[in-house]
Amino acid sequence: MSKQHITATVNGDEVEFLCDTRETLLDCLRDHAGIMGVKEGCGTGDCGACSVTLDGRLVCSCLVLGVEADGAEIGTVEGIAEGEKLHPLQRKFIEHAALQCGICTPGILVAAKNLLEKNPDPTETEIRYWLAGNLCRCTGYDKIVRAVMDAAAEMREAS
Repeated sequence: MSKQHITATVNGDEVEFLCDTRETLLDCLRDHAGIMGVKEGCGTGDCGACSVTLDGRLVCSCLVLGVEADGAEIGTVEGIAEGEKLHPLQRKFIEHAALQCGICTPGILVAAKNLLEKNPDPTETEIRYWLAGNLCRCTGYDKIVRAVMDAAAEMREAS
């Protein structure tokens, strides 16, 4: 097995790890970097539970090799809050009861944050389209969409 030394920035912090050239970014983040918010749902890129940003682009980390992250900037759910202060998306998910078991929630939050960084005033249709790659088996999507819309409105008011 060939191991590669990887250096990446994860949620603003430099992280180094050794990974097999066949390991996914999902496995590297969890097993080598201790980033446990990234969840494995399907392992085939169909559910979005493992969504992260890689150099600003939303990706399923189960479909990216860990070696592809060398020198990259990675964003996970752990990087959304500012210390103890929850991000508006996190607060609105709680207020709207937009989460249940929690497997899908980290990926949905990462995807929603990525959307709002690109489009601070999305329509309901745009939110549903952007989050279409994130599957949730426990709750309906309406609460999730309402939480994102409410967070977007709050963030626009604050800026």
